[in-house]
Amino acid sequence: METRLLKGKPVRDAVFAELKQKVDAAPRPPGLAVVLVGDDAASAVYVKHKEKGCDEVGFHHVTHRLPATTKQEELLDLIARLNADAAIDGILVQLPLPKSLDEEQVLLAVDPAKDVDGFHPENLGRLMAGNPRFVPCTPKGILRLLTEYDVPVSGRNVAIVGRSVIVGRPLAMLLALKTDPGNATVTLCHSGTRDLPAVTSAADIVVAAMGAPRFLGPDHLGEGAVVVDVGINRIDDPTHPKGTRLVGDVDAAAVKGRVSALTPVPGGIGPMTIAMLLENTWEAMCTREGDGA
Repeated sequence: METRLLKGKPVRDAVFAELKQKVDAAPRPPGLAVVLVGDDAASAVYVKHKEKGCDEVGFHHVTHRLPATTKQEELLDLIARLNADAAIDGILVQLPLPKSLDEEQVLLAVDPAKDVDGFHPENLGRLMAGNPRFVPCTPKGILRLLTEYDVPVSGRNVAIVGRSVIVGRPLAMLLALKTDPGNATVTLCHSGTRDLPAVTSAADIVVAAMGAPRFLGPDHLGEGAVVVDVGINRIDDPTHPKGTRLVGDVDAAAVKGRVSALTPVPGGIGPMTIAMLLENTWEAMCTREGDGA
């Protein structure tokens, strides 16, 4: 069986082109503020990609890089200023935060109307009710990618491995809604799932989002399954010029030829997440300006 690669970059490029056209015709550019605390290497890379995306589509953007020693009060004060800044439509606090900071309190401090990551409890609650303001970027990107590659979702069995509030839980809710794409039968798997291979191998679509390098192999996946690999893990690789390599949560080499479609790592869901962040920021600006999205 030939395994089709569901590449995110072409879809991201199309979203960027559409956004740039809209921004060029708008009275002002959308504004995105990113807050990066500490020196997490992966977070720094993500933020650079977000800055590059903003430049490409013509967004106003500012990045606040704060030391790991930043106090809770200092971070909350910055967020309050960004909430009040008329030029800022979207605020993204890059996770994870240093352990010395109260992540829940920080996310609560962001104005829900500027929470373009979709992590504020108000926005998560609206998602649960089927009336989302902002859909979290990675789940939204997964649905867009499946749509662009004409992967049917309605009526299919989907297994999601990973129950984070960033990916697993909101994605499960979206896929279960009576929408398009959606209307699927969803099983949310995790470390306590008994006989995980039996559950995932029975699914038509498997989403790997547990943060464990090459965890899912042929025994976990049924023949012809569609596999969405959200994992981004850096592992040692002496054969690589940098001495390390990025791999997903799926053993891609081992499952090719068994599954019908697979998102590559890197180059699959990562570009889609950034595209959806900018789309959410555009929608936030349109709502604030009273124009709709």
